[in-house]
Amino acid sequence: MRKKHISVGYIIVDILLIIGLLAWLFPLFMALLNSFKTDGELFTNILSFTATPSFENYVRAFTKMQYDKSIWNTILLAGLSVTLIVVLSSVAGWALCRTKSKLSSALLNLFVFSMLIPFSSIMVPLYKIVISMHLKNSLVGLSFIYAGLGVSMAIFLYHGFVKGIPYEIEEAAAVDGCNKLQTFIFVVFPLLKPITATIVITNVLWVWNDFLLPLIVISNRDKYTLLLSTNTLFGQYSNDWTGILSALILSAIPVIVFYAFFQKQILKGISDGALKG
Repeated sequence: MRKKHISVGYIIVDILLIIGLLAWLFPLFMALLNSFKTDGELFTNILSFTATPSFENYVRAFTKMQYDKSIWNTILLAGLSVTLIVVLSSVAGWALCRTKSKLSSALLNLFVFSMLIPFSSIMVPLYKIVISMHLKNSLVGLSFIYAGLGVSMAIFLYHGFVKGIPYEIEEAAAVDGCNKLQTFIFVVFPLLKPITATIVITNVLWVWNDFLLPLIVISNRDKYTLLLSTNTLFGQYSNDWTGILSALILSAIPVIVFYAFFQKQILKGISDGALKG
């Protein structure tokens, strides 16, 4: 009876997971389905398949949103932001973990508590800081803002992961003549690879899919990210819905491919961090 009860439980869980997966994929499926339709077919029946699928919507969206320039801006922004997050948070997480003092504990708690602050509450002061520091329309400046917002979680993850690394390894490196910087670069950081992969991937997904922060900082059309470029298809008096759906698919494809290639690293980093943290 116990085995039967467990198997029924697994079946129920699987059914719930399948329902959740279908609910999550349904909007993406609808966008893909309707992106090949004409405006007339879209407004007639959004659930039907088109009789003559066309890539005209994709060509129009590609041109209007300046896809080649926008994707380069997004890649540059994500690369700079994630690099800053990894470099700053890995050093800080390691230093806070290895420094046993009230100050280091207070700083760690400060980083953790900062994650509880909603972004909406800092939008106005953040915009004033952007203007005062002349970071408006700067992808480099925007990457520093992303780094400032993203280091708290990354420091917390690195701090927990470093706890599982034996301190004797660092002592052995010191005996061999390594200073603190060399110990971190050549000994500690390579051991942080699993959690670094998780932090890189999750932050790339965050920066790539973010719309609000670039909308606040970037107003120059030549520096638009993919999602900002998609927003240009919304007009004051009319919207190009088939073009918008095509643009959303074009924006989602790169990040979906990226996640598909690195999902194993995400799961491995999360499991390793949980075990060592």
